[in-house]
Amino acid sequence: MTDHATIARTLETVRNFHIASERDAEITEHLERLLQRDELGNLMPEPLRVTKTGETRGVLMIGGPGSGKSHLVDRALAKQPVLAEGEYGQPRYIKCSVPSPATFKSMTLALLQKTGYVEASKRKEAWALWELLQERLRLMGTAVLWIDEAHDLFCADRGMILRALKSLMQGDDALVVVLSGTEDLGKIIRTDPQVQRRFSTIILPTLSEEVDGELFKDILTYYCDRAGRGAPVEADLIARLFHGARYRFGRAVELIVHAIEMALVADDADLTIDHFARAWGMQEGCTAQKNVFYAEQFWLLKPDADEDDELVVKRRSKTRKRVS
Repeated sequence: MTDHATIARTLETVRNFHIASERDAEITEHLERLLQRDELGNLMPEPLRVTKTGETRGVLMIGGPGSGKSHLVDRALAKQPVLAEGEYGQPRYIKCSVPSPATFKSMTLALLQKTGYVEASKRKEAWALWELLQERLRLMGTAVLWIDEAHDLFCADRGMILRALKSLMQGDDALVVVLSGTEDLGKIIRTDPQVQRRFSTIILPTLSEEVDGELFKDILTYYCDRAGRGAPVEADLIARLFHGARYRFGRAVELIVHAIEMALVADDADLTIDHFARAWGMQEGCTAQKNVFYAEQFWLLKPDADEDDELVVKRRSKTRKRVS
């Protein structure tokens, strides 16, 4: 009989592992350089002023879906001691994902709720709500504001949102702004030179077997050991794993955990490529012929290819045959 409770505990343990890498050091460095230091060089929970007018700066974390950018920022902020607790027992940073629908007013209302202010009227003018938010941030001693999935924020009200971001990094109550999102976020920020110059940028690279292969072999071995399973032995597994995960760090880790789940449910002693194939097939809804863990020439598969593209190719092929 399957012990689902034990499996759930094992998977929870594995999911909570953090894989330290150079990316952790990079985001920490970007954050720390934007905070003030005392005479002894110790960090302070105060934004660094970089101009005579008192402007602060921010960080852009850019990465594709599943690259692990949100996890990196969240951990870096949570692990920063000077941001841990403010005067009112709350962290000195605010984090918030872009709500739906993504408008300037909805984002402002969501941020107000994160500050503990739940009585804001939706009837108020958007900019009046924004000024209320800035006052709340000042009273709480907030040093860093993080908006996740920020690329969605610019679907509407782009000009107003860009002005609002500038206002957060100006004046007596200026703070550090962190925005994380996809490549589209970087393109949007670059449309406004005044906003762009206020941000340093971290671009998360895609995985490559040459650079990251050994690390993921170690990750596989460690995860399997903690789950009480033998590590896979297939020589091309890492290459297939990276291709199936779109060469993104977070997706690759999630796929490993999902494959371990398949092994645990089946009560198999060792993790094999078949468990990865089952996990990937369940996630992608694909046939065995299009499964990157089964296909002989897996590198030719395009996991994100649109079905419409395939129809176009077939139509073009039929047209060529009629012409010939």
